[in-house]
Amino acid sequence: MRPYELLVGLRYTRAKRRTHFISFISLVSMLGIALGIAALITVMSVMNGFEKEIRARILGAAAHIQVTGGEAGMRDWQGVAAAVSKHPEVLATAPFVQAQGLLSTGSAVRGVYVRGVVPDMEDQVADFSKHMRGGSLSALRPGEFGLVVGIGVARALGLRVGDRVTLISPQGQVTPAGLMPRLKQFTVVGIFSLDHNEYDSALALARMEDAQVLYRMDGAVSGVRVKVRDIDGAPRVAREIAATLPPDSYVTDWTQQNVNYFRAIQIEKRMMFIILTLIIAVAAFNLVSTLVMVVTDKHPDIAILRTLGAAPSSIMKIFVVQGAVIGTIGTLLGVVTGILLALNVDVVVPFIERTFHFRILSSEVYYISELPSDLQWADVWSVAVVSLLLAFVATIYPSWRASRVNPAEALRYE
Repeated sequence: MRPYELLVGLRYTRAKRRTHFISFISLVSMLGIALGIAALITVMSVMNGFEKEIRARILGAAAHIQVTGGEAGMRDWQGVAAAVSKHPEVLATAPFVQAQGLLSTGSAVRGVYVRGVVPDMEDQVADFSKHMRGGSLSALRPGEFGLVVGIGVARALGLRVGDRVTLISPQGQVTPAGLMPRLKQFTVVGIFSLDHNEYDSALALARMEDAQVLYRMDGAVSGVRVKVRDIDGAPRVAREIAATLPPDSYVTDWTQQNVNYFRAIQIEKRMMFIILTLIIAVAAFNLVSTLVMVVTDKHPDIAILRTLGAAPSSIMKIFVVQGAVIGTIGTLLGVVTGILLALNVDVVVPFIERTFHFRILSSEVYYISELPSDLQWADVWSVAVVSLLLAFVATIYPSWRASRVNPAEALRYE
C-alpha cells in the first residue's frame, strides 16, 4: 500500500463531515462493535467460570479415573493400585465399594448410593474432608458401622451427627419365611456439603470393610479410584492405564462419567458465541451504510484524485483504510472493556444488585450464588480476530463502489 493512500484514508477518518449524520453513524458503528465484543468476552468468561466451578464440585466427589472389575468385583485391588501407581501422572489411588441402598428412619425412607471407602486413602483422591458440615470422615472405623451422608440426605431424613439410621440392602437373603432384605443399623458420624445436588442428596459414605460385610463382597471391592496430576489429561492417562491392566478391568475417566454436564455447557457456550457474534456482525455491517454515505459525500474528492492519476485500486484502498480504522478502534475498545468487566464481575454484579435491589443468583434457588468468571486469552483473541474480519469484509463493497466513480460525472455539477 502506497503511503498517500494510508495518509488520505486516515485523514478522511479524522476530517469533519459536511453532514454530521455520517459522523454520528460512524460513532454508532464503532460503539456497536465495542459493545458486542465486550458482551461476548464477558459472557464467555462467565461460561468458563461456571464450567470451572461445576467441574471443581463434581471432582470433589468423583474420581479423575476409575478402574472397576466385573460383576464379582475386584479381588486383587492392591495389585491393580500398584500397577496404576507406576504411571508418572498418577498421584494417588483408593479402593471403593459402590452399591445401592435405602436409608430408613422412622417413617422416612431415602434411596442412596452407598460408597465404601478407606478414609485416609479417600482423602487423597477426593475432597470430602474439606466440605464437612459436621463430624469427620476419619470417624469411619471398621466394625463400628458409621455413615457419612450428604446434607440433602440429612435434611430429607432429619438426621444429625450421632443419630441412628437403618441401611437396607436390595440384595435379599433366603429364610424359612421367604426372601428377606438385609438391613443394618448405622450411626451418622458426619455430614458433608459439596454444593452439588447429585452428591449431596444421594450419596452416603461407609467404611469399606463394613460395606463389604453388608453387601457380602467377600473381601472384594468394586474398583479403584485414581487421582492424576493434570485433570485435562485424564482421558489420555486412562487409555494408557487400560493398556497395562487385565482385560476384565474397565477404565473410565471423569469426562465419560459426567459427559452430559460438560456437553451441555459446551453447547451453550457455542450458541452464546454464535448469538453474540451476530450482534458484532450487525454493528460491523453498519460500516457498509457509513462508508456508502462517506463515498457519496466524497465524490468530488474522488474525482480529483482520479484526475490526478490515482488508480481505482488506490481509491479502494483509501476507503478500506477508513473502514478498517473504525473497526480496529471499536475492537480495541470492546476488548479492553470486556477484559475489565470479566476481571471485575465480582465487583460489578454486587453493585448492580445493590443499585436495583435484586439478586441475580439467589442462594435460596441456585447452588452457585455468585457469578464466577474465568477469562481465557484464547477466547479474547478469537473474538478480536472475528471482529476485525467482519469489519474488513464490511468495507469491501463501499470501497469497490468508490473505485467505480466516474470523474466526469462526479465533477459535472461542482
